[in-house]
Amino acid sequence: MTKWFLIGPGLVLSGPAFAAEGLDGRSLSLVWILPFVGLLLTIAVGPLLFPRFWHHHYGKIAAGWAVLTIVPLALSRGAGVAMEAVLHTMLLEYLSFIILLFALFTVAGGILVSGNLRGTPAVNTGILAIGTVLASIIGTTGASMILIRPIIRANDDRVHNVHIVVFFIFLVSNIGGSLTPLGDPPLFLGFLRGVDFFWTTKALLPETLLASAALLAIFYVWDTILIRKEAGRPHPADKTPDRAIKLYGLQNIALMGAIIVAILAAASWRPGIDISFPGGHLELQNLVRDGVLVGIAIISLLITPKPVRAGNDFNWEPIVEVAKLFAGIFICMIPVLAILAAGKQGALGPLVALVSNPDGSPNNSAYFWLTGLLSAFLDNAPTYLVFFQLAGGDPGTLMGPLSATLNAISVAAVFMGALSYIGNAPNLMVAVIARDMGVIMPSFFGYLGWSFGILGPLLVLVWLLLV
Repeated sequence: MTKWFLIGPGLVLSGPAFAAEGLDGRSLSLVWILPFVGLLLTIAVGPLLFPRFWHHHYGKIAAGWAVLTIVPLALSRGAGVAMEAVLHTMLLEYLSFIILLFALFTVAGGILVSGNLRGTPAVNTGILAIGTVLASIIGTTGASMILIRPIIRANDDRVHNVHIVVFFIFLVSNIGGSLTPLGDPPLFLGFLRGVDFFWTTKALLPETLLASAALLAIFYVWDTILIRKEAGRPHPADKTPDRAIKLYGLQNIALMGAIIVAILAAASWRPGIDISFPGGHLELQNLVRDGVLVGIAIISLLITPKPVRAGNDFNWEPIVEVAKLFAGIFICMIPVLAILAAGKQGALGPLVALVSNPDGSPNNSAYFWLTGLLSAFLDNAPTYLVFFQLAGGDPGTLMGPLSATLNAISVAAVFMGALSYIGNAPNLMVAVIARDMGVIMPSFFGYLGWSFGILGPLLVLVWLLLV
């Protein structure tokens, strides 16, 4: 899930991140969750149990699970309701998401950090620290796409390099984007709903500094231990000898700025013109924004010299894989998010009821853990919106008397998006790129072991700081 100034999935959702209002989540049982669970399990075990078949047919497999969601929905709730729900999801959520991701992926792929550094613990920690800072400025997707290849090249002669990519996902692809709405999709969605731009910076700064400093320290110690163990052992051939660092494709930096301007302009420009379709409305500012983003991507392809992209080993496979898998995920999430949106009256009512204390006040601990754990598997942007609405949905109240609640929701959505490959779109893109560059990445469940083992204790510490 990613999917977000460069950021991941869901950044530009223009409406509620669940199925159209015609689909009443109160009438859905937990059986409707099965296709989504099946898709997640397939993503988890497919590359491990049948890697060759998976690599060639993952799109068809994702489409199959999507069909198992759409067809029963049409048969039981009517073709009209099913069509509205799917059109709402694909036109208002998925299409904007993939257009933005395509633009970010294309533009970032035209920026080449040439040369190579020796991947020492100090150098690796420095790159991770730089990426963590950049993530709140140019977004988690942008920072990830620019820095993932240089850090892998710096360590391509290392015996142990998986931990480098895992910590990269933790810091650059997720936690680093916590300090501005430009950094990560959930925060930008809050900004679109009325949360002040700098509220995020002030509210999330303590937790972000704590988590980032702790992870960088843990990484430095871990990397130092591993590099000492590697001393005297046979190493892979160094494919990229040390050379001076140079930056190419500078014109794409200006295009990144254009992406930021386009998104901010769409957020502030409200002409009041829209196009109705079954299941929702396409607002003019969002159509213009998406058209501009496609245009920026095309310009990047036209003006970037081919050697620059060749130097990045640029290919379309990461974005194609994300596009196909997240298309299935978005469709299979329709009934899941509709059930959650039904609140206490839905099949997950006992779970949703946990977010309120007996006196009616918000249970911030429950908001933190439920938002976070669901973000890891439902994608953090739509999950953020669901709990934002459950907390009342009024930005003034959530920044004022209920600021602790909004803080818990925001921190959880961003931080715990790092817990799985599908919690945030950059996670999966980084994993695909690393795999293509020869890093033996953990399986879906293997990555969960890494993330819960390392981030779990840290999340408990953050939770104690919040409450």
